[in-house]
Amino acid sequence: MKKENHTLVSEFTFQGFASFCEHQFTLFIMFFALYMLTLAGNIITVAIISLDHHLHTPMYFFLSVLSASETVYTLIIIPKMLCNLIGLSQSISLAGCATQMFFFITLAINNCFLLTAMGYDRYVAICHPLRYTVIMNRRVCLQLVWGACSIGLIVAATQVTSVFRLPFCATKVAHFFCDIRPVMKLSCIDTTVNEILTLIISVLVILVPMGLVFISYILIISTILKIASAEGRKKSFATCASHLTVVIVHYGCASIAYLKPKSENSKDEDQLISVTYTVITPLLNPVVYTLRNKEAKDALLRAIGRKLS
Repeated sequence: MKKENHTLVSEFTFQGFASFCEHQFTLFIMFFALYMLTLAGNIITVAIISLDHHLHTPMYFFLSVLSASETVYTLIIIPKMLCNLIGLSQSISLAGCATQMFFFITLAINNCFLLTAMGYDRYVAICHPLRYTVIMNRRVCLQLVWGACSIGLIVAATQVTSVFRLPFCATKVAHFFCDIRPVMKLSCIDTTVNEILTLIISVLVILVPMGLVFISYILIISTILKIASAEGRKKSFATCASHLTVVIVHYGCASIAYLKPKSENSKDEDQLISVTYTVITPLLNPVVYTLRNKEAKDALLRAIGRKLS
C-alpha cells in the first residue's frame, strides 16, 4: 500500500487582497481609518456606559459587553491585515493561525448570542414592562453573558481542534485572516467530514439565535400594535430600531459567509463579505447605538460637559 508523503508545514502565508495589488495602499488608508473609528467608537461606548449611572440598565450592560467583545474581535484580525496590505508581514505560524482562529470564532459566536440576549431584553421591556426589573436582574444578565461566552469557547475549541488535526500540504491562505474554510482548503486529505461539522455548527450558532431574535420581534410587534396611542407605538419601535439594524447586518453577513454552498461565490466576493463583518459591523454598534440613541447622546454630552467645565 502506497504511503502518502505529507510535507510538514510550519507557517502559512496570507494572499490577502492580492487581486487588488494596485489599490493596496488605498485599501490600507481606508481600513486604517475605519479601524481607528471602530476602536474609538467602541471604547467611548464602554467608557460612557460605565461612567454614567443613567445607563446602568440591562440594555446598556449588554451593549458595553458587545462593544468590548467587538474591540477585541477587531484587534485579532485588522492589525495583521493592515500589515499584510503594506507588505510588512504576510506570514503567520501554525500556532499563531490556530490562536487567531480560536479567538475569532469565540468572539464571533459570543456576539451572535449577545445580540440574542439584547433581543430578549427588548422583548421583556416591551411585553412585560411592569416585571422588567425583576426578570432582567443583574444575576440573569450575567448568566446570559456567561452563556454566550461559554458557547463561543466550546465551539471554538471544537472547530480549531478539528481543523488543525488535518495534515497541510499548501501554505497560501486565500484570505486576509485564518478563517475556517480557507485554512481547510490547504489540507492534503479530503475534508468532507470537517465541512459537514462546520456547516452543522454554523446552522446552530447562526440560525438558532437568529430564530430566537425573530420570535422576540414577532411578540414585540404584536404587543406594540396593541398600544392605543401613535406616540406610544413610535416610542416603542424607536427602542428596538438600533438593535434590529445591527441584527440584520450581523446575521445577514454571517448567513451569507457560512451557510451558502462553498463554491457559490468567488474569492473576491468572499473577501468583500468578510470585510463587512470584520470591519463594517463592529463600527455599526457605536454609530447606531450612540448616534441614533437619545439616552446615549445625552450621556456623551454630559461627559463632554464635565470635561469642559
